[in-house]
Amino acid sequence: MTDNSVAVVGFAPEEMDPTQPTRAARLKWVIVVNDGLPAGRAVNAAVCVAAATSSAVTGLLGDAAIDADGSAHPGLPWAGCSVLAADTATLRAIRGKAAAAVGCFVADMPSAAQHTRVYADYLAAMKEAVAEGLEYYAVSIVGPRNRVDKIVGRLPLMP
Repeated sequence: MTDNSVAVVGFAPEEMDPTQPTRAARLKWVIVVNDGLPAGRAVNAAVCVAAATSSAVTGLLGDAAIDADGSAHPGLPWAGCSVLAADTATLRAIRGKAAAAVGCFVADMPSAAQHTRVYADYLAAMKEAVAEGLEYYAVSIVGPRNRVDKIVGRLPLMP
């Protein structure tokens, strides 16, 4: 299986148009969370894959917002991000399809990430893990809108 998680995916500066609806953006961003997780673990997983995505995908974050008092609020995803839910098997399949899809960036959080307290221990656990046996807690995908839609199908929004 090809892994596109290191593929260069992003928006060119001229594509960033915060005056348009999110559906007008060429790329779509979704995060799919394991629906069997308790709320705290689900939020943690979503935030972690979002952090990995926002640092890797160019042009994903918009400009800072300045309020009426002059205080700055860091830029948010101008093209939006849908947070969806899926069961364990569906999440694994989605991750596989996204990793094999040309032009998609994938960030994932295997369960080992939440079951270790030291990052080096997580890295060591992953070295011992077989890809087919991994359980994912969240997967973040950015790619061409039609391709991402095809990968995630009609998954529900996370409740």
